Amino acid sequence: MNIEKQLFGTTPEGKEVFKYTLKNHHGMEVDIITYGGIITAIRVPDRHNEPGDVVLGFDTLEEYLGDHPYFGAMVGRVCNRIGKSRFELEGRIFHITANEGTNQLHGGAKGFDKKVWTAYSHKTPDQLSLMLGYESADGEEGYPGALMVEVEYSLNDRNELEISCRAKADKPTHVNLTNHSYFNLNSCEGTINQHELMIAAGSITELDRESIPTGKILPVESTPYDFRLSSEIGERIEKVEPGYDINYVLDMETRELTRVAAVHDPVSGRSMEVLTTLPGIQLYTSNHVNGIRGKGGKVYEKHCAVCLETQFFPDSPNQPHFPSTILMPGEEYSAVTVYRFSR
Repeated sequence: MNIEKQLFGTTPEGKEVFKYTLKNHHGMEVDIITYGGIITAIRVPDRHNEPGDVVLGFDTLEEYLGDHPYFGAMVGRVCNRIGKSRFELEGRIFHITANEGTNQLHGGAKGFDKKVWTAYSHKTPDQLSLMLGYESADGEEGYPGALMVEVEYSLNDRNELEISCRAKADKPTHVNLTNHSYFNLNSCEGTINQHELMIAAGSITELDRESIPTGKILPVESTPYDFRLSSEIGERIEKVEPGYDINYVLDMETRELTRVAAVHDPVSGRSMEVLTTLPGIQLYTSNHVNGIRGKGGKVYEKHCAVCLETQFFPDSPNQPHFPSTILMPGEEYSAVTVYRFSR
């Protein structure tokens, strides 16, 4: 197993951005850059032992600095949406940056996906690790409290990419971190309509017209959202036009690391399992990816990839009966997600 480091580019402010490549003994490689903690590539062998990149992204830093739908990024301080870009915490109203109409999406106008993280790598006989750190200032994007964040990406010889997130704050605040990788297990060719998906969840969070939870939890039974038994993503996708973009309430008895989802591509033979300690997962089928030119000149179109973003529920700061995203001083936010690949 090996870790390689190279310069990926320089931001307009003059900050150097590095790319780290983690390689195991079974032909799996993961590329991560220090800008946004972005996973730029995951290369895994198919049934014929041919390696292929299974995530969307770009070839250059300049493209990541431009406008794109969070390809591969670590998003926070609070991922997903917060309605009306406000919340009440300990009797005080906080107004945070709105960047999707009147709502906030994925941490605001300049969230963690647009920051340069510090990095150091670590190697043991069992795994390779890249540790990324970022200090979010008190008041950044409107959030209270200085927040120290650490994300550890680890790769082992079981073809498991583990993402461990930790955070501490000096004031009460909200934290909800996720990685926003876009997966297409057929080396990012075509759509994911034939990918077979399982999500271990019997319910979803109902949304209003602005994709903000109403607070109601709805059963998936007898709806197009039911993936408790593995089925093709495209089988019922036209019934939820423009596609899937919904939070699933996972069937987890405890907050231990649990297998909650699985995807299989019958063309390449690749499979991916998702394990997490978090209570929710956002299914998103690239509904608004239209004509984006990505790696190697490939043009990404609608439904070209699937996101499985492990998380606390959207708008949790305004939904008191949802699992809490509040982090208090002296406490530690901790979350683990594993993407396990096989063929």
